[in-house]
Amino acid sequence: MKYKIEMGLRILIGMLLAVSGSNKLLAFMPMPEMTESGMALMVALVQSKYIMPMVAIIEIIGGALLIANIAVPFALVILAPIVINIFAFHLLLDPAGVGVGVVLMASLGWFAWNRKDSFLILFK
Repeated sequence: MKYKIEMGLRILIGMLLAVSGSNKLLAFMPMPEMTESGMALMVALVQSKYIMPMVAIIEIIGGALLIANIAVPFALVILAPIVINIFAFHLLLDPAGVGVGVVLMASLGWFAWNRKDSFLILFK
């Protein structure tokens, strides 16, 4: 049962990240309403011309790895900074979307906890 829950959650989170990353590159979905400060940060990141494409590519790769169940610990490592920033962005600048950040943080935390043996070497 635990494996089926994790598989479903892994695929769901992987798809969310892959679609979000693809949208950053291809702009096929409209941007949601944001607070003025949230929009100011997003405009600055987009105008930098390299941050958002890099984030998009990492989201697509990490999401695809989660969906395919390949190198999941590696996917968690590359996605952790992005998910932390999604959570912080919504918590501090756009509170209406904080639910997505909480779900992503909790999911990645749960995946990492279930694979804690893979991460122990990082702390030796």
